[in-house]
Amino acid sequence: MTLDTNNLRSLVVGTHNRKKGDELADLLRPLGFDVVTLSDVANAIEVVEDGDSFAANAALKATQQAKHLGRWVLADDSGLVVDALGGAPGIYSARYAGLDAADDDNNRRLLADLENAPLPKRTAHYVCHVTVADPAGVIRAESEDICRGRILFEPVGNNGFGYDPLFEVVEYHRTFGELGTYVKQAISHRSRALRAIVPKLLAISF
Repeated sequence: MTLDTNNLRSLVVGTHNRKKGDELADLLRPLGFDVVTLSDVANAIEVVEDGDSFAANAALKATQQAKHLGRWVLADDSGLVVDALGGAPGIYSARYAGLDAADDDNNRRLLADLENAPLPKRTAHYVCHVTVADPAGVIRAESEDICRGRILFEPVGNNGFGYDPLFEVVEYHRTFGELGTYVKQAISHRSRALRAIVPKLLAISF
């Protein structure tokens, strides 16, 4: 599919997380989208993520921000689901160790919660739900995908963010923290969800 790069579609990625924003932008810009993040928008609002699922939180972030800004907004909600913890941290992944928790805090709590779990019991998967809303705040496209792996006993690698240094993709024998950008863009939950939503976006005029 050939895109007209002289007619890029303007899209606000609904996050202040610079690393996540850059990751999403890197995936979308080559496909013909002029991407900015909330950090580039002066009057963005803070959306309360009080939904009960990844889909609900993504919808809140996309629709409320889009209506406020009067622009197309793509928002994702993603997190880590650990089988031995009954699906935790799940939608609370970013604040697993508390509202103001940093990545290292969340990683330490995850390791503590899995302290007695042997490697075969440390299976997990990342989930990403992507929602796009038009300037009126109406949802126009959605997608969701996952990436399976397991949680190691200590962080390995300095790439990525969140739980990436603990999340090993078994087939690669590497964590997301070790894998290079191009490999992660090919196999991550976020990239899979974005690839699924792009054909839907290209079918919409905006």
